[in-house]
Amino acid sequence: MIKNKINIGTRSSQLAMWQAEAVRKALLETFPDTQVEIVPINTKGDAVLDVALSKIGDKGLFTKEIEHALLDGTVDVAVHSLKDLPTLLPEGLRLGGVLPRGEVRDVLVSCDGRGLNELTSADKIGTSSLRRQAQLLHFNPHLQVVDIRGNVNTRLRKMQEGHCDAMIMAGAGFIRLGLEERITEFLPVEIMLPAVSQGAVAMEIRDNDPEMAEIINQITDPETLLTTTAERAFLTTIEGGCQVPVACYSEVKEQGITLTGLVASLDGRKLLKESVTCSLVDANASAQELAKRLLSAGGREILEQIR
Repeated sequence: MIKNKINIGTRSSQLAMWQAEAVRKALLETFPDTQVEIVPINTKGDAVLDVALSKIGDKGLFTKEIEHALLDGTVDVAVHSLKDLPTLLPEGLRLGGVLPRGEVRDVLVSCDGRGLNELTSADKIGTSSLRRQAQLLHFNPHLQVVDIRGNVNTRLRKMQEGHCDAMIMAGAGFIRLGLEERITEFLPVEIMLPAVSQGAVAMEIRDNDPEMAEIINQITDPETLLTTTAERAFLTTIEGGCQVPVACYSEVKEQGITLTGLVASLDGRKLLKESVTCSLVDANASAQELAKRLLSAGGREILEQIR
């Protein structure tokens, strides 16, 4: 029996609402007789904009309040950017599924149209991500990296006001908001390895709701679920969160799945990166082994210094 009504919990930002609407459309296409409503919820990450993310922690920063609404039954499914969802979820909740993955690459957006290779030590590059900071400084140690917070439009405004000369953000957000023309350059994964699960939209549900589990399963993209689950296995093993310079990206190819993992120091001077190709069924185990290899190669010492 399909629910008569489904409430979707989400952050209230424009991009989060786009993601929730994408889930709503997928549900209505599959279950046209079901009423589906979006319930916007403010999170701590949305409220605290004057402090760097790395200083306020990352445990459920953009998910906790939405998860409370899920646990108390206010909403039936919580929609997040999967990269914002901790690998260890609160008791009673689980990842129900994911939509087809969008653009995985980060993008550079500059005031004057210059690309990454054209930026100099006089330029300030805005990002709130230590992962991006470390890889930027590894690419060019002379760049100035400054913290920038807020949604996409807020960051664009801050850049225009002189806070920075360029900034790096997830390309998926710009594309989903119809701002692709503002992108100066898509950064290749060889230079800027994406965050774990970047570009994927997650649907979180209650453990004790088999009906919702079956509903979400019918709109889940199997390949995206496979690749992002492997990346999250890497992150769990390496004990990383949003606010450490760790990255992992997986790609399905003819010969199986290729996973690339990265651990770096904040100044980019130490950067460990390895890849492995394996069968699809071995993806999670290989991701865990990849994380262990990076930790043994010096990654553990790098992360302990940062923490």
